[in-house]
Amino acid sequence: MHDLVLRGGTIVDGSGSPPREGDVAIDGGRIAAAGGTAGAGRREVDARGLVVAPGWVDIHTHYDGQATWDPYLTPSSWHGVTTVVMGNCGVGFAPARPDRHDWLIGLMEGVEDIPGTALAEGIRWQWERFPEYLDALETMPRALDVGAQVPHGAVRAYVMGERGARNQPANADDIAGMAAIVREGVAAGALGFTTSRTLLHRAIDGEPVPGTFAAADELVGIGRVLGELGRGVIELAADLLPEEPELAWMEEVSAATGRPVTFACLQNDADPEQWRRLLAAADRAAERGATLVPQVAARPTSVLMGLEGKLHPFMAHTTYHALEHLPLAERVRRMRDPETRRRILEEQVEFSNPILAYIATAFHKLFPLGDPPDYEPRPEASVAAIAQRRGVTPSEVAYDLLLERDGREMLYLPFLNYSGFDFEAIREMLLHPRTVIGLADGGAHCGVICDAGTPTYLLTHWVRGRTRGARLPLEYLVRRQTRDTAALYGLHDRGLLAPGMKADVNLIDTSALALASPETVFDLPAQGRRLVQRVRGYRMTVVSGTVVAENDEPTGSLPGKLVRGPQAAPVV
Repeated sequence: MHDLVLRGGTIVDGSGSPPREGDVAIDGGRIAAAGGTAGAGRREVDARGLVVAPGWVDIHTHYDGQATWDPYLTPSSWHGVTTVVMGNCGVGFAPARPDRHDWLIGLMEGVEDIPGTALAEGIRWQWERFPEYLDALETMPRALDVGAQVPHGAVRAYVMGERGARNQPANADDIAGMAAIVREGVAAGALGFTTSRTLLHRAIDGEPVPGTFAAADELVGIGRVLGELGRGVIELAADLLPEEPELAWMEEVSAATGRPVTFACLQNDADPEQWRRLLAAADRAAERGATLVPQVAARPTSVLMGLEGKLHPFMAHTTYHALEHLPLAERVRRMRDPETRRRILEEQVEFSNPILAYIATAFHKLFPLGDPPDYEPRPEASVAAIAQRRGVTPSEVAYDLLLERDGREMLYLPFLNYSGFDFEAIREMLLHPRTVIGLADGGAHCGVICDAGTPTYLLTHWVRGRTRGARLPLEYLVRRQTRDTAALYGLHDRGLLAPGMKADVNLIDTSALALASPETVFDLPAQGRRLVQRVRGYRMTVVSGTVVAENDEPTGSLPGKLVRGPQAAPVV
């Protein structure tokens, strides 16, 4: 008798094959059968009319701190994610000298917008070396599996001290020391090494992430360790400026080590066609024996603005500053006062930070997000277009929108992947054979971004809901978020519903599947703020054969494990 049988569902197995009707049986934490008619089960679930798919594998998260206190790793676990990979973008909490804890927290807070007070209260520093960090992660029960990567920023500061933290050049001894630490971490089970080379990533004190300006010899010297061990991925966030030299060192590292290098690939307004060149560069690299993997997103990278969030167009106005400490209901009441409204709208503000200036004034790309949220709005839905039709200023429209839904309305500013005001560039990136879906940033950017629901969005928008262009097949996108993401990191034991594979499964009512509008909650340690996005439609999520969520609610079961290194496919 099987442990669990999902009876008569529509099986989308992760291989990309067309959906088929049949049973999925689970025994001892493994798939026993996928298709046909299974024998009896100790528990049987009627899956007719529901999609049975592998659990989502999310390779770009920042739960490095949250994983030490939250067994559910929300919001990712709400969205059917059964494996997360963290430690991306060169930031993390190991290795960590005892006198560097506050500095590492400041680095993560600045780069990934995770409240430092929450990290300081939530993290229990039970480690110094990276293998000790893995040991600490392994002791904590959790609902889903986690894998970690060795972050360049922490390694550089550990080896080079203040010289490393302040981005001074590394000498040969420094590089050897960093390589040794990365070797130790990957040998202990880290899934890769990560770095950051974008000026957008800065510590809370404004200093770029250690490694931002690292020379090619430093990156090649560290990367060679992964080749010698024959495992691990090199991941980076980068401006790719200058483009050719950056691509050259990535290709050199991959060719020399045999390891994949994955990097963020997004459309930007300053160079809207760069993403095409990056995809072409990945193709050329493959012809020369290197593996460059552009990591793409399923929707625009955006700033979400709201009165409970971190940013909105009136954040720097003096009159608003006098109100921002008030509870939301009182703040909304005061902002609805005509005299207060007049003063805020008439105030002139000068920004020293060009990014903040853009965020506060880019009304042509600012939209009401709505509920249900619309991430692919037409240009005529922008705040600027609404203002033109009404004969008022864009500031007036934005102000009034922020007060809707009792002050909980979100304004949506897609600043990457929306140069053409549609998703056609994203669609091409999703279809390219060398890309991988990532960049959901679960656990990060708590006050401005909320993309951890990306796996769900693939189904609600790209499969079912898109009206402004072609959709994508269900079986294709399931494969992209399961088998393909798992394979990049050598996790060949999951992402596929086939006999012997790890029994990570989602049972989904795709007709009812729906994303709520993001909301601000204060549930991190020290009442830290974050944006979350809830969902309905996941009838069941199974991790290693154990039901961890049912009807969008956790069951309390915690079968999740630390993933140490690559995982071999089962021999059946």
